[in-house]
Amino acid sequence: MSTHPLEEILHPQSIAVVGASNNPDAFGYRYTHHLLDYGYQGKIYPVNPRYSEIVGIKAYPSIRDIPGTVDYVICCIGASGVLNMLEECSQKGVKCVHLFTGRFSETGRREDAQLEQEILKKARKWGIRLIGPNCLGLYYPREGISYIHDFPREPGSVGMAFQTGGGSGFFIHLASLRGIRFSKVISYGNALDLNECDFLDYFAQDPETKIILMYVEGVRDGRKFFSSLRQAASTKPVIILKGGRGKSGMRAAASHTAALASSMKIWENLVAQAGAISAQDFDELADLAVSFYFLPPIEGPRVGMSGGGGGHSVLAADECEEAGLDVIPLPAEIREELRSKGSPIWDWVGNPIDTSILGGFGLTGTDMLQMMARNQNFDLLIAIINEHTPAGKEGIIRGSRIEVKGIIKVKKESSKPLLVVAGEKSPGIENHNYWRWRDLSKVRTKLLAANIPVYPTTGRAARAARTLMDYYQKRR
Repeated sequence: MSTHPLEEILHPQSIAVVGASNNPDAFGYRYTHHLLDYGYQGKIYPVNPRYSEIVGIKAYPSIRDIPGTVDYVICCIGASGVLNMLEECSQKGVKCVHLFTGRFSETGRREDAQLEQEILKKARKWGIRLIGPNCLGLYYPREGISYIHDFPREPGSVGMAFQTGGGSGFFIHLASLRGIRFSKVISYGNALDLNECDFLDYFAQDPETKIILMYVEGVRDGRKFFSSLRQAASTKPVIILKGGRGKSGMRAAASHTAALASSMKIWENLVAQAGAISAQDFDELADLAVSFYFLPPIEGPRVGMSGGGGGHSVLAADECEEAGLDVIPLPAEIREELRSKGSPIWDWVGNPIDTSILGGFGLTGTDMLQMMARNQNFDLLIAIINEHTPAGKEGIIRGSRIEVKGIIKVKKESSKPLLVVAGEKSPGIENHNYWRWRDLSKVRTKLLAANIPVYPTTGRAARAARTLMDYYQKRR
């Protein structure tokens, strides 16, 4: 059980939404509705003097009118009303206020920054912790708390602290399509009170979190951040995406969350020395999260590949080598096994397995995968789903079903790391029902259900695998 102060804050028994509304376009409506829709089991108190009832729940004119104590407050009112609201919170035993409210120091205006500091001063005086301002707050599927309506409802083991709100929503949707599920996500904006160090410290000892992801634009205290990052990275994989890497990005970060960005070279050195991992964009962050979420440790660079044909397999081998993996020649033991079974291509087939030459000789790509899975010369297996073959529609669909079944069988029978490349497509609306893209979607869904990670390209898969290998080798 976690002993961090955030543990109590993130398990509220009651939540008040200040600025709640019956207008579906208002965030006060959305936060209240999401608590109901996601099945939050605590008490919900909508607060707005203009309504007697909001989304079917009794509303209150102010926080002080709520009977009993309130643990957690979501603030959706304007900046000018926050100080009065905090004073009411102090009378109700509120532990934490999530300030969705923005237009503070991120505006660059002196008076807004001064108001932000006055809010911090009062919150500390009354013993109230703050998440934000200028953020979306908490997504905690296990507790039924969400800030966007269509996040996954199933909990997982990825904890996430993002300085961006919209970016966190984008990434959750992106990663959830790849099979990732989350323990807790915190969008923390300006980090006026609780900041990146607090969230790192919490996730480091949170038993529900196995992998930590971060999006950071700037840090409050570089020395303390390095200490927290090093401690967290010593216990769990920590993967960080830095925003504000160049001059224009720094300017955008300052107006987005009032972040003070640092030299990128210093930042990358800090992350590496702490034992954490840097990602360059949301796609790489997703690839790395998928790798750590699904794959066991990769012990070495020797890869066995099956799938694709002709130029496809040649380019796949190039991409693996360029990522630092070793596409080794097919071992003599496998050639001997093929020869002993009477296969006429025992001395022809190689690694990567060009599946276009197997069909006429009673072999499949998954047959070869199984041989490589049993062979001690391979550290990693990559299966490439053949998206385009000379077969007709029914042959391709039947072939993909057999291929997926075989890959899942390899996964069940071997502990060796196994990943799949199954290309993603962005068809126009007129192509959404095209059988080829539907079939590919079914393939990915079945593989993810079997806990097999799927990547859109061989290059992205190989780079993520190499990063995973380097991480575990450094840990050893």
